[in-house]
Amino acid sequence: MARKLGIDLGTTNILVFVPGKGIVLNEPSVVAVSKDDNKILAIGADAKIMIGRTPDTIVAYRPMKDGVIADYRVTEAMLRYYIDKALGKWNFFKPDVLISVPAGVTSTERRAVIEAAIKAGAKNAYVVKEPILAAIGAGIPIQEASGHIIVDIGGGTTDVAVISLGGIVASTSVKVAGNKMDAAIADYIKKNFNLVIGDKMAEDIKIKIGSAVPLDEELAINVKGRDFILGLPRTIEIKTNEVVKAIAKELREMIKAVKEVLQETPPELSSDIIDQGIIMTGGSSQLRNFPELMFRRTGVKAVLAKEAYFCVAKGTGVALEHLDTYKKSVIAKR
Repeated sequence: MARKLGIDLGTTNILVFVPGKGIVLNEPSVVAVSKDDNKILAIGADAKIMIGRTPDTIVAYRPMKDGVIADYRVTEAMLRYYIDKALGKWNFFKPDVLISVPAGVTSTERRAVIEAAIKAGAKNAYVVKEPILAAIGAGIPIQEASGHIIVDIGGGTTDVAVISLGGIVASTSVKVAGNKMDAAIADYIKKNFNLVIGDKMAEDIKIKIGSAVPLDEELAINVKGRDFILGLPRTIEIKTNEVVKAIAKELREMIKAVKEVLQETPPELSSDIIDQGIIMTGGSSQLRNFPELMFRRTGVKAVLAKEAYFCVAKGTGVALEHLDTYKKSVIAKR
């Protein structure tokens, strides 16, 4: 009766996949802790509401930083909570758990993920690099002898990898993704409008009106925050092309990572990549016109994968059901 679970352990969100059922959980990777007795008060969606709104005695934060564990104890508690929630109360069998890790993960960081999963109640824990899972979830036949390039852009990291014959040929992982874009938008508004805004507001701006390339017909949004000089609440209107300007540096760094991987790719695989194009997955790849910018900067056509946000989680499910087929990509287990 071994149960199986696939976990997309992201910096901003955690998705849990159960074979046969699909994605059963999609919650923010946020934990609220009470400072007085170090007790965990809330996890997931309940904790995310608290960010930036807590009294001095409570701190709400993300225990994952740039795709890896920054706070071990809290991550373990968070994993246990999600495993229990996904399997239901009356589950007495420990599950086999497969977890995604960034492409640039070190052996120490990898071990931390495995140990946290085992302590959180897993029977066996496997870790697989995110680009491989994203490729499987996007429906790419990774076992074939042809090259595919995957760009997985999440909240904490951008993972770029060229995959052939089930393995990674060239890859890089940069710690610039959705969260850095949010921070850049908040900085831009503070510098240009003397308005201080929170992370959630910055994220809303990015999702609602953000774009990777300037638009002729701009979208606009009302931004509410605190006046930096007077300290009073204030509202301003901001338009798409200002957001484009705000996040230009971050987008440049992500595209630089893609170019570096393309430069390391063997010529035979490069010709495959020209035919297949760049496959973009992950939540932050859904920024308006991102594939268009990628094409302009690299000269290779780019396409957004179907259900880009869920690719890694779906990939964990497929890999779990066919562990033997993908055993080359599965890195470690306990």
